[in-house]
Amino acid sequence: MSNNLPRFAAAALGLALMFAAATDYIPAFIDDQGRVFGLFHLDIYKDALHVASALWAFAAALISRRAAVLFLGLFGTLYLIDGLIGVATGSGYLDLSLFIVGVIDEPFRIKLLSSLPHVGLGAFGLVSAWASRR
Repeated sequence: MSNNLPRFAAAALGLALMFAAATDYIPAFIDDQGRVFGLFHLDIYKDALHVASALWAFAAALISRRAAVLFLGLFGTLYLIDGLIGVATGSGYLDLSLFIVGVIDEPFRIKLLSSLPHVGLGAFGLVSAWASRR
């Protein structure tokens, strides 16, 4: 089982990322102002980023344990840093919003809650990669 941990973790991240992309199209998750979970707006670029990341996760899980560990480490680093930048600025770098929109004037609570998914997914990826190397 522990030998397959990185492959399961990569597949789980793939499912989480597909869910993230889908939330933009499920009315139950959208408020009357078009915000997902009442926090943030997703667009086709963010959806494409989530789908591309999910496909990367699924491919890594299918290819090999080594590919999954590499994915987990790289993905974890990219998404954790993106989430931490989001907490500080309200924008991320993965979707280029930090460069296009800049710092967003939102309450810290909104920045934090909006960025927690990337922080959590990134941390999960890094912890899974680390646990797989032990």
